[in-house]
Amino acid sequence: MCCQCGGAALSSVNPFRLCGGLRVLGYLMLPLVAAIAGAVYYAVVAAVWGPRIVKHGHVSDLALFIVILFHLLLVMVIWCYLRVVFSDPGSVPHDWTPPVEQGVIGQSDVQDPSIDTGIRHCARCQNWKPLRCHHCSVCDRCVLKMDHHCVWVVNCVGARNYKFFLLFLVYTFLETALSALALLPHFISLFSGESRHTDSTMNLSITFIASVLSAAFALSLLCFICMHVSLVLTNTTSIEIYEKKSSALWRYDLGNFKNFEQVFGTKKRLWFFPLYSAEDLENISALQGLEFPIQANAV
Repeated sequence: MCCQCGGAALSSVNPFRLCGGLRVLGYLMLPLVAAIAGAVYYAVVAAVWGPRIVKHGHVSDLALFIVILFHLLLVMVIWCYLRVVFSDPGSVPHDWTPPVEQGVIGQSDVQDPSIDTGIRHCARCQNWKPLRCHHCSVCDRCVLKMDHHCVWVVNCVGARNYKFFLLFLVYTFLETALSALALLPHFISLFSGESRHTDSTMNLSITFIASVLSAAFALSLLCFICMHVSLVLTNTTSIEIYEKKSSALWRYDLGNFKNFEQVFGTKKRLWFFPLYSAEDLENISALQGLEFPIQANAV
């Protein structure tokens, strides 16, 4: 093959199609997550603490507390997870056009320039892109206030499901931390010469694996949560981190509390649930993903 033919063939290849493999990877993650959750559930409830709730005719308050708290956190994890997976992160309305007061830069392909100073047009979606909107090469669509594409939830994280994603992280961290602490005494007993291993080999194996996985997930999630807390309090997305560093004044930063309300809403009673009030959905423009309040002194 001549160089010109080879070059033409390479130029016709769209490298972003390879990102579609991440969608397949996401679907493979689902049974993996279910298997890990099942192992942890079996270890905490069935193998270790469930049998201790009633022992020798007496009820153990500690065992009952751990089992109840475990199930409450599990309900919140599943609820938040389903909300992230099945909620639209925010799609650009088909007939949306830029407001007159906002400038138009022109066409862009998949990636945006580093500085988001005007409305762009997505050549792949053939649609206008509002401020803070980015094209996801995995989902092959533009996502409003896109943060990232998460293979664990097989969905993008954007303006309308970012809160659900953060709550999913928090409740998963609490669940895995509780599991690690609850299994720690039993885990230590596995290597103690004084312990009496009356459990079956399967129970010992699952408890060991669940202990290690719970501790590993809790530590990794804690780091991830700290990063996203910083992003929430500065009203920044993961994609905008470098843009913010290159800007002397981040125009979307309204102060920690107002930044928090841009994601979690103004109703304190709903902060811990993957829900929004109808009033917040109507009045907080950031949740709609098309317009965003900026600092009064921002140019």
